Amino acid sequence: MTLDDIETPAVLIYRDRVEENLRRAQDYADAHGLTLRPHIKTHKLPSLAARQVELGACGITCQKLGEAEVMADAGLTDILLTFNILGAAKLKRLKALNERIALAVVADSAETIAGYAGTLAGAAKPLTVLVECDTGMGRCGVQSAEEAMTLARRIDAAEGLSFGGLMTYPPAGRPREAADWLANAQRLLEDADLDVPTVTSGGTPDIWQAHEAAAVITEYRPGTYVYMDRSLIARGVCDVDACALRVLATVVSAPTAERVVLDAGSKTLSSDTLGLDGFGYLPAYPEARIASLSEEHGVVDVAACAVRPAIGERLEVIPNHACVVTNLFDAVHLVAGDGSVERVPVAARGRVD
Repeated sequence: MTLDDIETPAVLIYRDRVEENLRRAQDYADAHGLTLRPHIKTHKLPSLAARQVELGACGITCQKLGEAEVMADAGLTDILLTFNILGAAKLKRLKALNERIALAVVADSAETIAGYAGTLAGAAKPLTVLVECDTGMGRCGVQSAEEAMTLARRIDAAEGLSFGGLMTYPPAGRPREAADWLANAQRLLEDADLDVPTVTSGGTPDIWQAHEAAAVITEYRPGTYVYMDRSLIARGVCDVDACALRVLATVVSAPTAERVVLDAGSKTLSSDTLGLDGFGYLPAYPEARIASLSEEHGVVDVAACAVRPAIGERLEVIPNHACVVTNLFDAVHLVAGDGSVERVPVAARGRVD
């Protein structure tokens, strides 16, 4: 297969750019004494997860149990699951997964810990549990170091569980604030004779500032760095050339001199703006603006373009948010340096269970 054989809309993944992104991040982590545990939510491909580990990652991060099961089935053996797991059916699956691989999970409540303990009590292998900490993101996580210590003690005392440390996903642009929060919690736990084996943080927006927290965190969990996207260009994390994921689309209409329409709408590019103007970036027409989306149409304002795209022209779009786009497609197309293309199923697509 070549690029000309691909029907649009489709996702292209440029292998050389992926490799460069992975190596750069691993080299950075190694240089600063950080362990890398990349998040697979961005690519959902076992082959890329395996490559991340080959390059030096200690293991991978998954957000959902279903993702972790897919990765374990593919041979990944060290997984951190950064989501509270609740309910009898999921806890049964969690126990089975823990018997197969090196697994760690998180908790931010006594109820979650009770579910883990009730399921793992008497198991031959304990389940490692980290306390999730809200260091400013306003999502899940305990709200104070004192709460972290209370839950850590519960985990440490529970049959079938082992306290694994502290986990956070901090707000972008505030890595030092998150590090201070975690350092305070770590001191409190250690003063109470609780060992804190792992302090794990993450986020691609601050990946090149991770060393600022290296005195506190032991592990870093970037996700989007594998592909990069328009939001990360805007944050100064990367340039256009680093964006390995592109959506290939076709101009299907040119109703006016100022407007063309792509066969890529919200079911392709997603409706995420992440605070940006428009719904993606067209490298071939940088003055163009993807102004609006319906489900299957991408309306592009080309008023500022000296030459507008022609009907039938195929364009690459750098999406605002690569992670969401991945989950919208059954397969992606891996493009090698020689132009050859391999179509690969997105193995963990839709595994949000």
